[in-house]
Amino acid sequence: MALDTVEQIKAKLSVVDVIAPYVKLAKAGKYYRGLSPFNKEKTPSFYVNPERGTYFCFSSSQGGDAFTFIEKMEGVDFKGALKILAEKAGVELVYEKKGGDGGKADRLREAVARAEAFFARNLDEKGTAYQYALSRGLTAETIQMWNLGFAPDGWRTLLEELSAAGFTIPELLSAGLIKEADGKPGTYYDRFRNRLMFPIKDGAGRTVAFTGRALSPDDQAKYLNSPETDLFKKSQVLFGMHAAKDAIRTRGFALLVEGQFDLILLHQIGFTNTIALSGTALSGEHLSLIKRYADNLMLALDADRAGLAASAKNAYAALRSGMRVKAVRMPLGKDPADLAKETPQDFVRRVSESEPIIEFFLSVLSASESDQHRLVIAVERVVLPLIAGMKSSMEQEHFIAVVARHLGSSLEAVRASVPKGNALPEDVIEEPAPQKPQTKEIVGADRALLIRAAIAVYPETPLAKRLQDEYARIIGPLPSEEQLPERALFEAGLLFGETPTEDAGNDVLRALERTVLTDELRGATMRLRQAESAKDEESVRNILNECKDISTRLATLG
Repeated sequence: MALDTVEQIKAKLSVVDVIAPYVKLAKAGKYYRGLSPFNKEKTPSFYVNPERGTYFCFSSSQGGDAFTFIEKMEGVDFKGALKILAEKAGVELVYEKKGGDGGKADRLREAVARAEAFFARNLDEKGTAYQYALSRGLTAETIQMWNLGFAPDGWRTLLEELSAAGFTIPELLSAGLIKEADGKPGTYYDRFRNRLMFPIKDGAGRTVAFTGRALSPDDQAKYLNSPETDLFKKSQVLFGMHAAKDAIRTRGFALLVEGQFDLILLHQIGFTNTIALSGTALSGEHLSLIKRYADNLMLALDADRAGLAASAKNAYAALRSGMRVKAVRMPLGKDPADLAKETPQDFVRRVSESEPIIEFFLSVLSASESDQHRLVIAVERVVLPLIAGMKSSMEQEHFIAVVARHLGSSLEAVRASVPKGNALPEDVIEEPAPQKPQTKEIVGADRALLIRAAIAVYPETPLAKRLQDEYARIIGPLPSEEQLPERALFEAGLLFGETPTEDAGNDVLRALERTVLTDELRGATMRLRQAESAKDEESVRNILNECKDISTRLATLG
């Protein structure tokens, strides 16, 4: 029987192969060990077991296999992880068709995929949309690489296409592809019409939504995004992340821009670590996604008032999450797409001259405020809250000194003016509360679980035979076909090491027996009191002998 897809992937990729690009691993006995990718920590608590193909993070109490890890790190579901690992392993994915309609998410994905193919098919090289893309500086190769498309200027073109393919009105509404006419219940039309279409993909590279760029100057909305759906959550998806994540990890920073043309043109000139917002501020989920690959963020937003305001808010959110933030000085009236098309070398220079966000805003504000008093007020309003958002006290002190030198003020005055709380507008995204590391002492029933885990970790060894015999004597037969938690399996491996001796479990067995006997003595004492109350002399004698026997056994354990 041929291996199924999951088993084929596991046969070609070890769990170490999958995790190593995300976590620096070092051999530690029978395991590999590294710093947790889920929590900030100084002492490694993340372990990988290549034999079992599993990992466990003690600081966040979570574990699993290679697929679980990719789900966590890439923010995708199992099918997304399957797609990512299949590509890495060079395994072809073959999906079996389910009976009936299949799952709702699968139907929505199929509808969106068919819409993407429909838009791409309608992008005629001689048409307005294709020519517009070329006029903006995109090459034919880039247009094909990003699978751009065209939504025809018809009210029901896509609706009729997908309806003929068997999709229902509720499904197309749920996928965000059609709308119901205002004031005309039961009348539906295409959401995107006469637009250049940009597919928006999730971390696994699956299209989940679209952005449409209007081609008619009369269209009120220049850019139109898909609404939120079961597939598309704006706070969780960054445009281009599927294509940028490897470059972000390699280069050590993410370059954030606003809009699809900015991103695609920067990728075209070599800045493949670029990601883009789509009409929303950076969310906590966005920042968590970026930090899976790098702790450094560079902003390249417009130099107008709106762009600077967005830079301040996004920088504040990133600083609060523990990231280091720089910004690129953009010329007024130009965006990254303009520079990438017209003067790419100028953009390269500006990136090389990017400044830490504090110094960036000091320069911007100084250029716009010639009055020193007004400059001080602007710095207090814009720059000092950014310093307050920094997690590192040393970084705060460094930039307090930078501000003091720039304004010709004292360190004490600047330090006293740094706000103590959140001084930016309330729509700034708060950083999610970090998970506290969870630790627990191995006691009571946990010792029994630890012994059963050790028997599973070291099968057919003298240690396992001794643990099994002693467990049966102290408690009884082992549970049959027990699914042991990963934490217990890793704890057993860490406790007993790579090649444990037969008597390596003596201390744990002794502690387990002591716990069991103590519980038995407590129960016997309660029964003794009940027998004494009932004046049952025979039961009193028997229970006293039982208590004496248990006490003697406890004494031998020390």
